[in-house]
Amino acid sequence: MRFSFFPAVLGLSLLAAGCNSPSSSPVAATETPATPPADQTKYVLVVHGGAGTILKSKMTPEKEAAYRAALTKALQTGYDQLQAGKTSLDAVEAAIHILEDSPLFNAGKGAVFTHAGRNEMDAAIMDGKTLQAGAVAGVTVIRNPISAARAVMDKSEHVMMVGPGAEQFARQVGLTLVDPSYFYTEERWKGLQDAIREDSTKARLDHDDRKAARLGGGQHDYKFGTVGCVALDKAGNLAAGTSTGGMTNKKFGRVGDAPLIGAGTYANNATAGISCTGWGEFFIRSVVAHDISALMEYKDLSVDEATRTVLEKVAKLGGDGGLIALDRQGHASLPFNTAGMYRGTITGDGKIEVKIYKE
Repeated sequence: MRFSFFPAVLGLSLLAAGCNSPSSSPVAATETPATPPADQTKYVLVVHGGAGTILKSKMTPEKEAAYRAALTKALQTGYDQLQAGKTSLDAVEAAIHILEDSPLFNAGKGAVFTHAGRNEMDAAIMDGKTLQAGAVAGVTVIRNPISAARAVMDKSEHVMMVGPGAEQFARQVGLTLVDPSYFYTEERWKGLQDAIREDSTKARLDHDDRKAARLGGGQHDYKFGTVGCVALDKAGNLAAGTSTGGMTNKKFGRVGDAPLIGAGTYANNATAGISCTGWGEFFIRSVVAHDISALMEYKDLSVDEATRTVLEKVAKLGGDGGLIALDRQGHASLPFNTAGMYRGTITGDGKIEVKIYKE
């Protein structure tokens, strides 16, 4: 399985494929299956571990290997669920558990710190068959927030719970709770100290890359670490999930797009499952995940055409990031307008491919 990228010639590439050319807003990279449509590879599970200034020149071989191993493990874990006849929801939850338990990603164990020195996590999951969804935000003691989101969907009449209330609910339904110190990692703590030293009034997004740019009236460092998964099970049902620690140095109970159904997470069997990663404020304002679904449903765009179109809208507003999307036919699209995105796919026959950089 090979991917094609369209950083500078996106419009020409789309014309060559017989599609309408998008606007000239910068989309740094988009990858889609390069197999001819008549024999297109069918993907059953896709994951992401964040998009941002991910450059090979800044990555050690050891760290790159660790990222690839974690993404591969997540893909294989979700795939094993599907092969065992489990639902797409089960596969999404299992795959995201792997990423939440890894300190490499800004979710669960690797969550970034708020200005107050806390780890406040958000997550959401959605069932494409029923359009049921669950989400949590601002939780601090739930080991795997994606499971809390699943519990909200399956075991309550609500869609979203936040803060102490979500934690009380998680306790009642028997989820694993941990002391907040579980989420501490030295790298994330240093990232917070760097952010406070650089500018105590501005939040930085994830990791410790010091490159920043002013866009849309705010600053960020082009580094995102949200994790997500979309799966297609043997019954043809889609599910999508997203989990994140949010922004380094965030204040005032800030919540991003990840737990907001239709912004950072969405799934609908009629269209696609989508999980986003990026500058959350722009993804919220653009209602990215649902907009992709709407373009597919109302304008009959392919999953690739829809994701490109919507990410162009984000770029025009000054936002950046990426997303993963999978439709019911197993067509995948993994666009991003940053230097890189941790991402991976697995096909129906178990072929895994993991990528990090713009290629």
